[in-house]
Amino acid sequence: MAGSAAPSRSAQAGESLRHESAHLHVSGRAAYADDIPLPAGSLHAAFGLSRIAHGRIKSLDLSAVRAAPGVVAVVTAADVPGENNYGGIVHDDPIFAGQQVEYHGQPLFAVAAMSYGAARRAVALAKIDYEELPALLDIRSALAAESYVIPSQRLQRGEPQAVLASAPQRLSGTVVMGGQDHFYLEGQIAVAIPQEDGALLIHSSTQHPTEVQHMVAHAMALHAHDVTVQCRRMGGGFGGKESQPALIAAAAAILARKTGRAVKLRLDRDADMVMTGKRHDFLADYEVGFDAQGRILALRLMLASRCGYSADLSGPVNDRAICHIDNAYFLEHVELVSHRCKTHTVSNTAFRGFGGPQGMMVIEGIVDDIARTLKADPLDVRRVNYYGIGERDVTPYGQVVEDNVLHTISDQLEASSDYRARRAAIAAFNAQSPVIKKGIALTPVKFGISFNATIYNQAGALLQVYNDGTVLLNHGGTEMGQGLYTKVLQVVATELGLPRAAIRVSATDTSKVPNTSATAASSGSDLNGKAAQAAAQTIRQRLIDFACAQYQLAPEQIRFADGQVQLGERGISFAELVRAAYHARISLSATGFYRTPKIHWDKATLTGRPFYYFAYGAAVAEVAIDTLSGELQILAVDILHDVGKSLNPVLDIGQIEGGFLQGAGWLTCEELWWNARGELKTHAPSTYKIPTARDWPARFRVSLLQDEPNREDTIYRSKAVGEPPLMLGMAVFHAARDACAAARGGDGLSHLQAPATAEAILRAIGGLEPLA
Repeated sequence: MAGSAAPSRSAQAGESLRHESAHLHVSGRAAYADDIPLPAGSLHAAFGLSRIAHGRIKSLDLSAVRAAPGVVAVVTAADVPGENNYGGIVHDDPIFAGQQVEYHGQPLFAVAAMSYGAARRAVALAKIDYEELPALLDIRSALAAESYVIPSQRLQRGEPQAVLASAPQRLSGTVVMGGQDHFYLEGQIAVAIPQEDGALLIHSSTQHPTEVQHMVAHAMALHAHDVTVQCRRMGGGFGGKESQPALIAAAAAILARKTGRAVKLRLDRDADMVMTGKRHDFLADYEVGFDAQGRILALRLMLASRCGYSADLSGPVNDRAICHIDNAYFLEHVELVSHRCKTHTVSNTAFRGFGGPQGMMVIEGIVDDIARTLKADPLDVRRVNYYGIGERDVTPYGQVVEDNVLHTISDQLEASSDYRARRAAIAAFNAQSPVIKKGIALTPVKFGISFNATIYNQAGALLQVYNDGTVLLNHGGTEMGQGLYTKVLQVVATELGLPRAAIRVSATDTSKVPNTSATAASSGSDLNGKAAQAAAQTIRQRLIDFACAQYQLAPEQIRFADGQVQLGERGISFAELVRAAYHARISLSATGFYRTPKIHWDKATLTGRPFYYFAYGAAVAEVAIDTLSGELQILAVDILHDVGKSLNPVLDIGQIEGGFLQGAGWLTCEELWWNARGELKTHAPSTYKIPTARDWPARFRVSLLQDEPNREDTIYRSKAVGEPPLMLGMAVFHAARDACAAARGGDGLSHLQAPATAEAILRAIGGLEPLA
């Protein structure tokens, strides 16, 4: 931006600006890891995978693999220079299995060849002799065997046993929900390029470049400063690219070291789905005591998840499930037991919501069961249990709910969606419709924002201002399509009064901003926005100090806006001021850092203040089911969601729409199925059904809650919007439950389990218990 250029309007925070890469996305020019030009002589890699779920390798004959056309190198566990592990919390995730195989699809070896096709053909030539052992494949089997990846935990508040015993009404049951594949458009991929003196450059499609850096360094017996990890963008992540990209990067690095050549390792869709983790499936057995209005008096709950063969992130995932068991509801007397079940299946991992959706589904199922037992409107039972009635404002883990807008959202949405009249109209329709039954539900969301592990609530940024007035921004957050780069760009534009064309955001790079946290927990804008703001304010203050001395002005006489700087009565371009500061030898580079205040967490007792604040929302969904086929159709959706003072309303609405549909997909059509040998059979688009444009309701209305800025000092008083909207999809599931109850004549509980596939709907209509 030259100093003589005509000024353009600043890209202020709060404006609905398009995604910074939108023009590249739609034109096909957005470069992903698979698009990076490779050095001459680069190789392509593929994994050789286990074909059993549990057993010992008696012999591994790779002679035919090594002799296959185009093969340059083959590596196994014996070829790992350092630690054969990519597990970040518990070191129980081998890069390559040794003698023990613990899930079908586990990597046993990898091949580097002249082409991707040659590598894939070669791995199929391995001759492996196994001694098969019994396999634990589901949660109930693991519970019976007391098979856990980490010790179980218990949280208790009040006197749940005593209060339960004296409750006017009691109910027991089980809530079951399946897992979910991330199904990102871009699969797992890494490119490892040898550098001088043994160093490595890794291009990785990852939400956590620093973890990839550390795991590659450990595997290669290197230090962190020997490994640089870069990521410009991902074609989706959803949590699946938080911990598990380290496996892909480490294997590529081992092959690059062995061959001395660049190696690209890209998983095809089938291999990606078979060998990478999913959302944890959960089940919960409960006993609840309640009164005549449906107010919960006491709750005892056993919560168990299928973690797979290793710990991965299962500990914190289950912890967050515990922290979201309450959702919108005050639970005074509660006992929660959490089991992390070890099974001989792929190690499950982070997924958008990180255990929160599973916890919320449990309590919503319990509240719905209470309402149907009382033959009451489930919304009335939900509202009588909301936080903020009387002194009911402390969570089971001890955090005070200080920013409650549940009642405001529910009041507004109930009115704007015409919920009561529609419920009456649906009852009338069902009375005269023998085959098609409709259902409706309004479900709330209260979602805590921050990493449970306090250490990760920090971020850094690097801001460079060049002497032509342009700006290069780098921060620790990663861009996976959610618009993080756009929002942080807007923060810098706001602080420096610049148009978006003057600012470029560069690829996330561990050599520029170190020790980054994963872009996860909905904290990307909160953390990196604040860090970038701090860096921009440092530069701005240097320019103000310089201008005050140079032009004999007071600080309040200097204003930055629209690419211009007002110096008292005189205006010059931002570029002119920057050039003058450069000639005066003023530093035009700054780092920024931010750490989230107020939070603390005791993971041993599961108590503290794990969340800086809560984000809220609610959805009304209306559905129809065909009682003969089990087909489900979403008819209409109304959403009101709390984003505080939005950084970018159009991006936030996009996140709400996408999150809602992904949540609805998890709970209705996305079914993972393993056979009796532990083989995942839903490992391609032909067998795993994600929602498409045809599943979008004919009427969809989404609104942002107005005039409710964040009460905490977040970036411009905004709120996170990455994960909370996913739980809005619960309204679809509970509307389906409502329709199933209508199909049974409204005679008590609906046994519908998630996902509410056609088969599950028919089982629920038939009064059959969930398959748990």
